[in-house]
Amino acid sequence: MTETGQQQDVTDEVRDAVESGTDVHRQVKEITLKALTKGQLDIENIKNVTEAVGKGISEGIVGHDEHASEIFAHAATALDDALAIATEASTLAIQEAASKVTSQHDFNDAIKDIRGMERLFIDTLEKVAKGSTQVTADIVNDFIDHAHKSGTAVGKQAVIALKALAELPKISTDIVISSAAATASTLAKIGSGILLGIAESLQPSHSKK
Repeated sequence: MTETGQQQDVTDEVRDAVESGTDVHRQVKEITLKALTKGQLDIENIKNVTEAVGKGISEGIVGHDEHASEIFAHAATALDDALAIATEASTLAIQEAASKVTSQHDFNDAIKDIRGMERLFIDTLEKVAKGSTQVTADIVNDFIDHAHKSGTAVGKQAVIALKALAELPKISTDIVISSAAATASTLAKIGSGILLGIAESLQPSHSKK
């Protein structure tokens, strides 16, 4: 299946979950984590999945009236929680890779991505607001205002991550590496494996293989 097709599948699944109005938080969180683990845990994959989920939430909330605000909050919080878990996995990947000789540049890029995770979440919600009816836009903007005031799960996780990563020993930038132990691609692979482990641990025991 093409990448576009995979993104559409995620959008469709999220839309159906939101439309159902039942156990929305759990469904959207599971869909998001499942989608993230299908690719490498790099910023491009995270952006694609986040946008697909945002689109699904936007489409699914249409038709909900009195409970729209509550359902949107469940869906948005689920995305927030999933991105926080992805941030945790990325952090663990950097820590694991840091024990090996590698390029400081790769770490700098990865740390920059972690810093931008909350902004990615908020940007996605803002896109949902812009493409929605006035009623839905008001609901989304209220949620964003609340997120700015109380903080987000992904934002809080990013702060924890950056604090932990600041304690990593600095790697000399003049080290010549013939075989980098942790290129950006390798970091993404390590992170993907860690995320898969975390996602599986969150599943009910009966769903584990």
